[in-house]
Amino acid sequence: MFTEAPAVDEAPVRTRPAAQVRSLWERPAVRLGLLVAVVLALVALYLFHDIPGSLLFAARIRGITVLAMIVVAVAVGTSTVVFHTITQNRILTPSIMGFDAFYGLITTVMVFAFGSVAFLRADSLLMWVIQVGVMVGFSVLLFTWMFTGKRRSIHLMLLVGIVLGTFFRSATEWMQRMLDPLDFQVVTDAMFASLTRPDPTLLAFTAVLVAGGCAILLPLLTTLDVLTLGEPVAVGLGVNHRRVVMVLFLVVSVMVAASTALVGPILFFGLIVANLAYSYAGSFRHAWTLPTAVLLGVMCLLGGQLVVEQLLGFEGTLSTVIEFAGGLFFLFLVLGSADRVGAVREHRRRASDRKAEE
Repeated sequence: MFTEAPAVDEAPVRTRPAAQVRSLWERPAVRLGLLVAVVLALVALYLFHDIPGSLLFAARIRGITVLAMIVVAVAVGTSTVVFHTITQNRILTPSIMGFDAFYGLITTVMVFAFGSVAFLRADSLLMWVIQVGVMVGFSVLLFTWMFTGKRRSIHLMLLVGIVLGTFFRSATEWMQRMLDPLDFQVVTDAMFASLTRPDPTLLAFTAVLVAGGCAILLPLLTTLDVLTLGEPVAVGLGVNHRRVVMVLFLVVSVMVAASTALVGPILFFGLIVANLAYSYAGSFRHAWTLPTAVLLGVMCLLGGQLVVEQLLGFEGTLSTVIEFAGGLFFLFLVLGSADRVGAVREHRRRASDRKAEE
């Protein structure tokens, strides 16, 4: 007698395509490729959407803006991810070292000493060189002072950077109070980041510095992966921690100083793109997180500029949109970190209570 064959469970067959898609999505290369497609679509939309006049003229003007966004995204995204790796803290940005405050102090001192007319008539390349040179010189002096000898401590260096940043902001506000309204308006305008119609010469020099920084970081990708394990483990695996960290700090300083001197300070931008990259990349390796942060940075800048132009009707600035979204995102990160710390403490308390009962 023949018995009826058991029914074949078709559930695995039906779920196989979903499992394949999920497995494919877990690959960092697939995620990065999708991000590249989205960025290219946004670039095409920004370049060719709503052109009232000559297509060639509009594409040339908007193309310079897109190039500036790419350079800034590479500089800020890369420097923030590297800074997080060095400090082992994902809610810090290089601006905590006082770069933005120092930029504001330099601008205010120039207007305070020479007047707004001389400031506006000054050679843009000379101003860029002065700002980059002073900011990089300050950071190098701080790094060599606080990260060599017996005082060698990253956390102490960050604390000193916070204190100096507060001092720079206080000095800036003190001088701004003594400026006349016209000079104060010039200083205020310089404090807002502007990525539209940058100086092509300054953009070329900034791109060269950023490209040089990326060339230095490229052979250090594996070393950066090791640094995520902490200083003791990195030293045990043969990494010259002091030398590598000094080189990385120098690269971060040059990138941040160059991009800030080009377009002005952009608060919270690096914090947004870096933390989004950690969640989206699907890998802890810097070979994936760094390009992901750059592409997310370009997407945020292009998307924010489209929001300013199409939705707000130019009634606002891109930096205002980024700072508003970044402030909310920063609060989300801080509250999430506090919840995780509280959960860990509660778990440890319960474990200790169980051991005491045993």
